[in-house]
Amino acid sequence: MTIVTNAAIGNITRAVTNKELLSLNHKNCHPPLSLLRMYEYLTAPVLKSIKAITSSSSKNILAILSISLLVLSACKQKKAYTGWATAKGSAEAIHYSSLTEIDTTNVTQLEVSWEYHTGDADTVHHSQIQCNPIVIDGILYGTSPQMKLFAIDAASGKEKWVFNPFDTLAGNKVAFFIMNNSRGVAYWTDGAEDKRIYYTAGSQLYCINAANGKPVATFGDSGRLDLHDGLDRDVKDLFVTSTSAPTIYKDLLITGTRVDEGPAAAPGHIRAFDVRTGKRRWIFHTIPYPGEPGFESWEDTTAYKFIGGANAWSGFSLDVERGILFAPIGSASYDFYGGKRLGNNLFANSLLALDAGTGKRLWHFQQIHHDVWDRDLSSPPALVQLKKEGKTIDAVALTTKSGFVFLFERETGKSIYPIEERPVPTTSDLTGEKLSPTQPYPTKPSPFMRQSMTEGDINLFLSDSSYADIKTRRASYKNDNMWHPPSLQGTIMFPGLDGGSEWGGPSYDPETNMLYVNANEMPWLITSIAVKNKAAAKENYGQAGMRLYQSNCMTCHGREQQGSGNFPALTGAEKKYSLAAFDALLQSGRRMMPAFKQLNTGEREAIASFVLNETALKNKPFVATIKDDPTSLPYSITGYHKFLSKEGYPAISPPWGTLNALDLNTGEWIWKKTLGNDTSFKKAKAPTGTENYGASVVTAGGLLFIGATKDGKFRAFNKRTGTLLWEYNLPAPAYATPAVYELAGRQYIVIACGGGKMGTKSGDSYVAFALPHEK
Repeated sequence: MTIVTNAAIGNITRAVTNKELLSLNHKNCHPPLSLLRMYEYLTAPVLKSIKAITSSSSKNILAILSISLLVLSACKQKKAYTGWATAKGSAEAIHYSSLTEIDTTNVTQLEVSWEYHTGDADTVHHSQIQCNPIVIDGILYGTSPQMKLFAIDAASGKEKWVFNPFDTLAGNKVAFFIMNNSRGVAYWTDGAEDKRIYYTAGSQLYCINAANGKPVATFGDSGRLDLHDGLDRDVKDLFVTSTSAPTIYKDLLITGTRVDEGPAAAPGHIRAFDVRTGKRRWIFHTIPYPGEPGFESWEDTTAYKFIGGANAWSGFSLDVERGILFAPIGSASYDFYGGKRLGNNLFANSLLALDAGTGKRLWHFQQIHHDVWDRDLSSPPALVQLKKEGKTIDAVALTTKSGFVFLFERETGKSIYPIEERPVPTTSDLTGEKLSPTQPYPTKPSPFMRQSMTEGDINLFLSDSSYADIKTRRASYKNDNMWHPPSLQGTIMFPGLDGGSEWGGPSYDPETNMLYVNANEMPWLITSIAVKNKAAAKENYGQAGMRLYQSNCMTCHGREQQGSGNFPALTGAEKKYSLAAFDALLQSGRRMMPAFKQLNTGEREAIASFVLNETALKNKPFVATIKDDPTSLPYSITGYHKFLSKEGYPAISPPWGTLNALDLNTGEWIWKKTLGNDTSFKKAKAPTGTENYGASVVTAGGLLFIGATKDGKFRAFNKRTGTLLWEYNLPAPAYATPAVYELAGRQYIVIACGGGKMGTKSGDSYVAFALPHEK
């Protein structure tokens, strides 16, 4: 039992009655809590009662007993989250730190302690850093824009070693898909001398000696695994990588994958490998095989042979004590047309609870049936606790792109609040489409974002002509229901393709049972188009190139090659690429662009003739290869387009980014704050918010830290009230999640500043903050 001395009680009493925010630490509490923290834990009614009692002349034993019980309650904590040894802070994926040196009274004194430059930003191609680094034994491990793995001293930022994956490759390194992002790395040790870091670059999952940065030769093929292997299907010519850190459970290394979102996609099966050797130990088919649960949800009984996607691209959360792995599953391909995958499509768009040791399904919940909106689960759930009807419940909090929060009991999958299947639109003008008649709605909590864009939501900061244009365009699209499917006339997707909540995921405070969610509120416009898949009887390279471009490239780069979303325009590509260089790009891919290895030489040349406007080649007769391709689709989309004005401003009114606090005990939202500011709108009297990517971290010091915004600021909020306490202009926007740790009694917060997204400048640094050294 924790012993609280009379002297300590006296100090606490004085602090409470006088509201003095002293910095005396209680050595008998674990973790240490300052008097400020003690004060924060006392609710207003209790404070009022204690003040009334202790202000009287007879400070009786009841007052001391009440305060003692409150102190004991505040000190009671099952687990100390004092380090950052796992991406997202812990296996529970809650982004929480129990460190208290930095708090609401001194956060304004934060200063840069060190800055580490990786030296390999690619400003031409808008490189990014999305890594949430980990800290082990005083060493910080992270990744660079070009996927190098590094180790630095976590107290000084001094480099110890760098591993360059290019150095392990033979042959044509240009063909290596190196520019994908990494959101974290994993650490494993046998408790003795064997210490390893695992991360993915390109299609290779690497096992690196944590001490010297060298590949561990006894793992896989000389220290790496090819993620194309072991998927129970031949996918050697398809795009397979991983952007999230693998999960370690005992002697297992568990990983999901990122795959192409087009029709020619690899399946997203979840695999576990032996942490020492790399040998596959189990696989869970997210697109079920005959005889497996969920197989009946696909009308085409051969779908498992050619449908891709349904991938756990955002990582996992893990209940270590129970051995339960929670896997958020993405959409089945193709994202915007389901005529080749009729049915509810389990386990796409589902939360899976698996036995971490065997991969066996324990329970699942599908949050969208037959998704044609690209509303995949974008982050692992937070493993939380909440109190309901006098009981403490170990729960799972799942945030979604749609703006919903679903809450389940961890062991059973029973929903904390009722979930209703409500009727949704079922009419599609795309031949062969068959939509689900209902979709699930949680009855509580309420959505954390707008879920429709009405005429009243049109951006009032637009000029009169732009406002009128948006009003007219909005009326011409399908727009009155969030479940309207993609259409030939165009459909406003709101919530948008990037949420709602995004890959950063929520943060959870185990002291207060509060959940924090940062959200985007940006509508997108998706327009379907019929495409010609079969070659004409007589076709030249130019005609074939246009046909193949529409089937393979238009989704990302637009109908007129003007670019869309985060994808660049191809207009003027002939000034940047020769035929040979463009062909190499098609075979290798870059960042978000997959490799098109499924195309033969003639097909790639035809696309090149069209994109590069090669007049001589365009007129050359094209001989098509006859293919029996089950992934060929009758529809594509004209590109990923945000719904913007002609000036490029959001069509919808602010806020475009928010930060939201949910009391899990009551299911009620406590506060909502605008996150970020776009200074383009001089008439705005309040912050506008911006789209945001990356998560927050919450601390026992009463703070919530978050970067994520387009304006490039790092912010600290009071976690209880949402009041902005501190902000700092970073060298580049931080589309990443911070890490919090302590060394030699000093608390640090570090964040990757990679920029590059949403047209912002690219950066190459990790910046660490701490309080000034005492003089």
